[in-house]
Amino acid sequence: PFNPNQPDTLRALMPVTLEGEVTDLDGNPLSSFNGRVIVTLFDKKRSLQTLAQDPSSPVFPFEVQNSILFRGSATVTGGRFSLSFVIPKDINYAFGFGKISYYAENGTPFDAAGADTSIIVGGTFEGLKDDTPPVVQVFLNNEDFVLGGITNRSPILLVKCTDDYGMNVTGAGLGHDLTAVLDDNVLETLVLNDFYESAQDDARRGQALYPLRSLAPGRHTVRAKGWDVANNPGEGYTEFIVAEDSKAALKHVLNYPNPFSTNTHFQFEHNLAGQMLDVQISIFTVSGKLVKTLHHSAVAEGFRVTDIAWNGRDDYDEPLARGVYLYRVRVRGTDLNGRAVTAESDFEKLVIIK
Repeated sequence: PFNPNQPDTLRALMPVTLEGEVTDLDGNPLSSFNGRVIVTLFDKKRSLQTLAQDPSSPVFPFEVQNSILFRGSATVTGGRFSLSFVIPKDINYAFGFGKISYYAENGTPFDAAGADTSIIVGGTFEGLKDDTPPVVQVFLNNEDFVLGGITNRSPILLVKCTDDYGMNVTGAGLGHDLTAVLDDNVLETLVLNDFYESAQDDARRGQALYPLRSLAPGRHTVRAKGWDVANNPGEGYTEFIVAEDSKAALKHVLNYPNPFSTNTHFQFEHNLAGQMLDVQISIFTVSGKLVKTLHHSAVAEGFRVTDIAWNGRDDYDEPLARGVYLYRVRVRGTDLNGRAVTAESDFEKLVIIK
């Protein structure tokens, strides 16, 4: 039997601080354990039954406990951890035993796991008022992506959410899922609840990563919608262009700052994510004389390069005179068949000031 008035009863919209420790099998604290713990809070068990679709099969009742109210992680230092979050509004309001599961790891084969099934979930907490919607942002692969950027045919959809009290990804409330719609095709709405995870040590932020597959070349749009724990909705939008797999592509080539005096950074978008890129940037005077060639090689983590720096000096390490210069970016990589592919930008303009 349980008492719904016990101090550890978790109610809808209640702020919660969860503290714990990692121990050995005998219950002794492991003060040398440093890593992270993944915490998952489940609502109460639900009673279901089989459909008995086979005439010879009787109806079989069973229970499941798979309604996730919160999933996040916290840093473990000296074997101890603490994590704060808010219980979402969409819970089963009847009082009953929930479950908290823990998994701790420190990057070695030495890990730990545990669960608490004595926690009670139910009812409503009246002390929290929230009418501010969450901020929902949509990217491809990483946060360097910008609206209208280019990708390959299988990018990673990244939906980032921020809210004063956290996001609702329980799936328990009708229409209150974290979703994404590709190309306005609402019949194939992507439900991202199970892909969402709160940021480590901060339940107010989180993200969902979802792999997109075999997109057709051309322009695409993504609209994402999410709900915070108080069921305030927020929306995000982006659009992107899928380039042909057999061709390398460059877009949004620029340098910043521009004009500049002593330092600038070149950046551009491409469709060769996840592979080694050889980049060459050639800088010319307006009369066509080549004065500087920059070489850069790195594995492209996303579809955007932003970190190629230049100090405004020529190939002999002499500072260039102030004025207007032209530059062109050339990128070499490989296609899906392992063949070398290259792409070259149009000429862009930069200005040096003294």
